[in-house]
Amino acid sequence: MPVNKRSKFRGTRTCGGGTHKNRRGAGNRGGRGQAGWRDHNFTRFYLLGKTEGKHGFVCKTSVSYEVLDIGDIDQMIPDLVARGIATQNGDVIILDAAQIGVEKVLGGGRVTHKLEITAESFSERAVAKVQEQGGQTLTP
Repeated sequence: MPVNKRSKFRGTRTCGGGTHKNRRGAGNRGGRGQAGWRDHNFTRFYLLGKTEGKHGFVCKTSVSYEVLDIGDIDQMIPDLVARGIATQNGDVIILDAAQIGVEKVLGGGRVTHKLEITAESFSERAVAKVQEQGGQTLTP
């Protein structure tokens, strides 16, 4: 007497699979690959976290800048002068923002130094704050 089902059906034509047509091709498993993932194989893919369609938003029209507030730059001035990135000429501190990786200077924060700063672009508020202290903003 056979011990398990596998050996019980050895020697028979279909090994317990019903008619000889049943285990033929991919139709018996619902298709190949990810077939039926929205229909008959939905639960398998739902549990794996697969989703249908597009999700999220990607803005492809915006231009990204490396930005920094003028107040943050003002706080960094003593360290930048010590490292030789900025130079001090009398009471004016001369700085090229491209050397610290900044393309656009924004107007947040307080300005306490007289700056002569060069960058690709400035916000109106940043220009006003620098000029209020007697400095100037330059574009290359």
